[in-house]
Amino acid sequence: MRQIVFDTETTGLNPDQGHRIIELAAIELSDRKTTTRRFHRYLNPEREIDAGAAEVHGLTLERLLDEPKFAEIAPAFIEFISGAELIIHNAPFDVGFLNAELARAGLPPLNTFCPPPLDTLKLAKELHPGKKNNLNALCARYLIDNSQRTLHGALLDTELLAEVYLAMTRGQESLLGDDHSAQVDEATPYSEDAPRPAVRVVQANAEELALHAKLLTSIAKTSGGKCLWQQLELGG
Repeated sequence: MRQIVFDTETTGLNPDQGHRIIELAAIELSDRKTTTRRFHRYLNPEREIDAGAAEVHGLTLERLLDEPKFAEIAPAFIEFISGAELIIHNAPFDVGFLNAELARAGLPPLNTFCPPPLDTLKLAKELHPGKKNNLNALCARYLIDNSQRTLHGALLDTELLAEVYLAMTRGQESLLGDDHSAQVDEATPYSEDAPRPAVRVVQANAEELALHAKLLTSIAKTSGGKCLWQQLELGG
């Protein structure tokens, strides 16, 4: 199934109060890598932007007056996301705004076009209970450079979220290298005279070692200090 990382910026916090989407961005993932396919638009919200929201994303109504309205870009947007699993941080927020915009444009809700989204905020809370799990905190936790994020922006945030999602869901295969194949060759007869094949040793890089150490610390805390792997590494 196609996956698309998605984010919005809005005029305020509640679509039920008439707040609108002013920026949306979607980038495609394929084989756990971002592709060059992306959809990014600024939108004319046809209403004022709350001061608090403007402080977060820096967008003003004057800046957006010449941008298209949501109904004008809706067909192209729907075509881009149709059939894909959307990956969204705090999905209820963005889905609520999307459904309000779709309804305003006379279109059916998001679940008509896509399966239920994957909420990375929910996933992060399951992986890191009791910790901060906003995008900045997750970037720091997974050693992802977010130094350019001085303001919120849908396109930059989708790029960062894609890296966060891949880090959170990284499997054991990442330790084996991208060229590792799971295919097993047929066994060959053993001979003492046959040359021994070279053993491929894949060393963990600094980022992987740091994530490993953080994971062990989290396991030790949850288990009350009973993480055997950490005890062995510390010589306990």
